[in-house]
Amino acid sequence: MTTELLRATGLEAGYGRVQVLWGAGLAVGDGETVVLLGPNGAGKTTLLKVLMGLLPAWRGEVRFAERDVTPLRTDHRVRAGIAYMSEIGCFPGMTVDENIRIGGQFVPSARLKARMSELYALFPAIAERRDTLAGSLSGGQRKMVGIAKALASQPRLLIMDEPSAGLSPRLVKEVIQVLDQLGSDGLSLLIAEQNVNFLNLADRVYTLDGGRIGFEGSVAAMHDDDALRRAYFGLK
Repeated sequence: MTTELLRATGLEAGYGRVQVLWGAGLAVGDGETVVLLGPNGAGKTTLLKVLMGLLPAWRGEVRFAERDVTPLRTDHRVRAGIAYMSEIGCFPGMTVDENIRIGGQFVPSARLKARMSELYALFPAIAERRDTLAGSLSGGQRKMVGIAKALASQPRLLIMDEPSAGLSPRLVKEVIQVLDQLGSDGLSLLIAEQNVNFLNLADRVYTLDGGRIGFEGSVAAMHDDDALRRAYFGLK
């Protein structure tokens, strides 16, 4: 049985007086890939921000590695082993090298140097552009910079917000291949997406709509549910 790494329960949150999350919760096991599937406006980004401490939880709890991290600041959660990649992924006004260094700001300098060598070996396309501003790279290359930046902190869990955003189908396949390799290497992944191609990576799936978790289970179980099959796969 997979050891539980992240567990969020009963999360309620929003912006000002507008509530977005209504008792949302999910779990990610150690070495597991979980996909959070939902349309635009479902609350996916809000949920991820609460998990990272970028947005306070009005109610509920976030536990990571058996520790209550709900009151912790974002930087403390990063130090604990959680990394976050936003939809934008990287800082366009900074070089590739600078982006990755920021991602590893809490890693000792000697280890960070070695880690950057490992990441450039993993992403040779951006290794050749390390002194280039990230904003001048192609969409796919910017995503790779974003992933490398998040991995620089050597996280146990990588949380990603719509890694497919702005990418062509070919580049989406490339990103999925990279994430598949990372998952095979034991990294836990929580990927918020509306692109069902990412379900190819999933050990388990959650659906989110209207700020509430609907379905939890396997991809096969989603296909077995007529309503879910029509909603997410467009099948009769």
